[in-house]
Amino acid sequence: MKVWQCSVCNYIHRGDTPPDKCPICGVGANKFREIDEASIPEKRPKRKQKQPQTEKTSFVVQDKTRTIEENSFEKIKSLVIKHHAHPVLVHTPNGLLPVAVILWLLAWIFDYQLLAKAAFINQIFVTASLPLVISTGIIEWQKKYNKAMTTMFKIKISAAILTSTACLITTIWFFIDPEVLLSSWAWSFMFINIIMLTAAGIAGYIGGKLVFKD
Repeated sequence: MKVWQCSVCNYIHRGDTPPDKCPICGVGANKFREIDEASIPEKRPKRKQKQPQTEKTSFVVQDKTRTIEENSFEKIKSLVIKHHAHPVLVHTPNGLLPVAVILWLLAWIFDYQLLAKAAFINQIFVTASLPLVISTGIIEWQKKYNKAMTTMFKIKISAAILTSTACLITTIWFFIDPEVLLSSWAWSFMFINIIMLTAAGIAGYIGGKLVFKD
């Protein structure tokens, strides 16, 4: 049986031919190269390095503290990946953003400020969730996909940045000017919201493809 390796994320596939698409990063079969089974490195436990002896023990304490902090951060990253934190957290903005945009649109059409306030409240929750969504997304991209910069990831990252930026703009805009939908700027305000919703849909679609591998 032949062994194939993805040149983007180093995923290993065993079979007579490479897969049509990498189940990890989504690249095509042309990104796979045949390798020898013996060339696959074995995972070996890391040896503990001896701390150099020094008269100034404060440096040793600082090194140990830094190591503990680094190990703790790596454990947090592993837990984020293990428990699918990013796909779980991203449901908040993906669920609330369509509701917010629909409420903005209805408030604009029917000149009903109560709907605009409801949309604003929805977007506040979305804005509050963005730091966690973005940070867990970065961790997943770094650890699970080895910082792959294929077209798929470039589009997803760009869509996420566009969604976050548009959300912050409209949220701050309405906070400063609660009557923006009654002004001549209403068209611009709604246009930014539509861009935000479209970008969120694109990011969610690509995220679904990465999760379900189809």
